[in-house]
Amino acid sequence: MKHARPILCPVALTFAGLFHAGVSFAQGVPPAPPVLDEAARRSVVESAAKMLRERYVFPDVGDRAAHAIVAALSAGDYAAVDQPTVFAERLTKDLQGVAKDKHLRVSAPAAGPPVGPDGRPMPPPPRADGGVTRADMLARNVGYIEVAGFPPSVVSKDAVDRALSALKDARALIIDIRRNGGGAPDSVTHLVSYFVKGNAPVHVNTFINRQPGTQTFGSQEFWTETVPFSFAGKPVYVLTSAFTFSGGEEFAYDMQVLRLAEIVGATTGGGANPGGMVPLASGLAMFVPGGRAENPITKTNWEGVGVKPDVSVPSDDALRVALERLGVSSPAGADIDALSVSRLFTPRTTAQPGTEAAVRRMSDENARGEPNYDLLVPQLADATRNQVPRLKELFSSLGAIQSVKFVEVGPAGGDVYEVQYANGALRWMIALTADGKTAMVGVQPLPARP
Repeated sequence: MKHARPILCPVALTFAGLFHAGVSFAQGVPPAPPVLDEAARRSVVESAAKMLRERYVFPDVGDRAAHAIVAALSAGDYAAVDQPTVFAERLTKDLQGVAKDKHLRVSAPAAGPPVGPDGRPMPPPPRADGGVTRADMLARNVGYIEVAGFPPSVVSKDAVDRALSALKDARALIIDIRRNGGGAPDSVTHLVSYFVKGNAPVHVNTFINRQPGTQTFGSQEFWTETVPFSFAGKPVYVLTSAFTFSGGEEFAYDMQVLRLAEIVGATTGGGANPGGMVPLASGLAMFVPGGRAENPITKTNWEGVGVKPDVSVPSDDALRVALERLGVSSPAGADIDALSVSRLFTPRTTAQPGTEAAVRRMSDENARGEPNYDLLVPQLADATRNQVPRLKELFSSLGAIQSVKFVEVGPAGGDVYEVQYANGALRWMIALTADGKTAMVGVQPLPARP
């Protein structure tokens, strides 16, 4: 997914990763120039330095990182870099060299596949419904669920509940987060809630968040909630890999610290500082970590070190080893398709009722500069209020809708549409709550039809 100028962002506190908390970002107008001149590079560096000084969770580190790229610019270190993608990669390397923060990243539009925490291009995300790719019953009544991401709970909760309900009679559960690149902490907490004992809320995690432009901090606590049933007391195994990152790591860390599961696999990526995308100059953007996790038990987190498994094995062997610990033998190299006795949950493939109508309505409202805030969840409404002028500029320039085509259910659980306007085209991603309010939305430009 390409990221640049944020347009509609439904969550204030997010982890970066595979889904960037299920939030997509519009690139807006104007697009990035094909090459960057000296003035453009200076504007990018100055805007990045400003955001770091105002928003980075550790003010002294943010200031040092800002100073480093400003000094590099002044020294001419970037003079030969004129490609936006290459410049974004160079800035990311320089910033991470100071901050040692894998969430801190500069991106450019049309930059190709997202880069994972190991610096390599990430594979295409698996098809999922609210982050859940599948739920299966394996031999000897062992349940299996893969959670490949944590979209905001208003989007993911129904899918998670349905998938786990199909597995509630399993004698043990394996939760596969080896392909989980991150997401929203409220969704992490919802899943953890299925494994705690008793009805009393349990404090799962706290995030310490910097107030932008200040040296003051607030906090946000996450507690377990009531769920339809519980797996408490049953053996639970969580499978991890080096790709497991951010919100995926939080789930593994929470389950390990609360002694709710055994972690099997490889040490995770090591990113515990949530934040959000901010626009820079010339169409580039930067994910700025503005918070840090603080576990109520350990008083620390997994930043820089990852979550170390209880049973350390190559990630490709994690499922086999977890099954062996449950007394189930499996052939070496057997994948979940070969091991599944019955598949109990698959992601939906049809559009959520009401999403096409919402796309049409919001296009018209944004073109007029008059969003209907009553039809947006509160956080999305707040984000929209701050972007009305940009939304009006974008949608009024596009003109009237010519066609709306449903493409797929995206990996975050939102419906993906290709929308042709009189003067351009957008790829929409949208999801609604049960009562019809828009919970998650984002747009990207598409090449116009000839």
